[in-house]
Amino acid sequence: MERTWDGHLFLGSNASPILGKELVDYITQYLGSIRERRVIPDVKPGYMKELLPDTAPTEPEDWESIFKDIEKVIMPGVVHWQSPHMHAYYPSLTSWPSMLGDMLADAINCVGFTWASSPACTELEMNVMDWLCKALGLPSFFLHHHPDSIGGGILQSTVSESTLVALLAARKDKMLQLRVELNQDVDDSVLNSRLVAYTSDQAHSSVEKAGLISLVKIRYLSTDERLSLRGDTLKQAIQEDRRRGLVPFLLCATLGTTGVCAFDNLSELGSVCAEEGLWLHVDAAYAGSAYFCPELRWSLDGIEFAHSFVFNPSKWMMVHFDCTAFWVKDKYKLQQTFTVDPVYLRHENSQAATDFMNWQIPLSRRFRSLKLWFVMRSFGLKNLQAHIRHLAKLFESKIRSDPHFEVPAERHLGLVVFCLKGGNALTQELLRRLTRSGTMYLIPADIHTKRIIRFTVTSQFTTTEDILKDWVLPFLFFPRDLISRG
Repeated sequence: MERTWDGHLFLGSNASPILGKELVDYITQYLGSIRERRVIPDVKPGYMKELLPDTAPTEPEDWESIFKDIEKVIMPGVVHWQSPHMHAYYPSLTSWPSMLGDMLADAINCVGFTWASSPACTELEMNVMDWLCKALGLPSFFLHHHPDSIGGGILQSTVSESTLVALLAARKDKMLQLRVELNQDVDDSVLNSRLVAYTSDQAHSSVEKAGLISLVKIRYLSTDERLSLRGDTLKQAIQEDRRRGLVPFLLCATLGTTGVCAFDNLSELGSVCAEEGLWLHVDAAYAGSAYFCPELRWSLDGIEFAHSFVFNPSKWMMVHFDCTAFWVKDKYKLQQTFTVDPVYLRHENSQAATDFMNWQIPLSRRFRSLKLWFVMRSFGLKNLQAHIRHLAKLFESKIRSDPHFEVPAERHLGLVVFCLKGGNALTQELLRRLTRSGTMYLIPADIHTKRIIRFTVTSQFTTTEDILKDWVLPFLFFPRDLISRG
């Protein structure tokens, strides 16, 4: 069949469906054999320059040539995040329902900034976010459709963006309060210079970035022996800063920190925030999916104090990136921060409908809720719960059984952290050798002065045999006699 290009469509009967099926077959083969691929690519920066021409083609190329270049050009530089031996970061999982949902969203290709720009885009997002809120056991004040709620949920691109959105909304709200209290016209830059926000010394770097973007002081507070931020520590910091003439306005609490999956004491912190008038933003980027399981909701004690809550279905829930669920207790706090009203964005249902452009930084937004809807319906809550309960106990038991290793922090959910008893240099050398081998992917973190290795087990493809194979690898690339000497 001839496959030429007329500027709009491939010519030839059923050409596009055939090409689509060919790519779907390739994806099926790729995911089905992914454990056979090296997890980390063995390439250097600039590797692709030699594989591509210097300029784009003037004439159209045939699909066969493009298709062949997937393995030749792309795959040599891919880190295989879906591999059962990908243990470095928190997961970024996908699934067939998720991919199919995005295929449909890409075909529709709406830009859902207002309700009028695509009613289904807005309506499905509101309903699915309510489904998700109820499934996780979150408070009813986060629901769109509840008689006592003025809040709701929205799908953002990342947790980092959501943290910035929460900070900007909290900042705007505090500035409006200060203007009333001062009863005088003060420049925003003066008010902004007095503000201070808090987070723990274990928080994600996105909190720091939000402070850099907003020009707001971020104070990092020390954690206890379990790497958890406590209420007394926050209370003391607030009192100190008020004596210095600063205005505390926000706390970002973390449920499931990046380093060791530690949990801040939300109940204590929430009580302090309520007493002191701080916006409480809760970052549960990784751990949020665990709340599908009622027995794993112990760390949610105190969530009733939260003003906003965020987690990533794109991590553990098998809804592929990007898909971040963000809820706010009072939607009007978002709208007073982000609303603009040019005539070309107005519509006859503006007063009655939700326009998500006023809940976020960008104007444009994708039809993300389709893939979330497909996943929740295809798996059902029972299967999502079963997936979440697939934890890292086996690898932890192996580590604890070997006298050369230690587990320096309590295991939570799917993350085990470990190190060699011989010290930081030996631990770092083990990590270097394992990473260079390409057989699995791990990354380091620090607990105070101790270098540790993170081992995350959450992939739906990971089996007991995979874990046992991963346990043997340290001894293949780092002989026991060298470990012993360390």
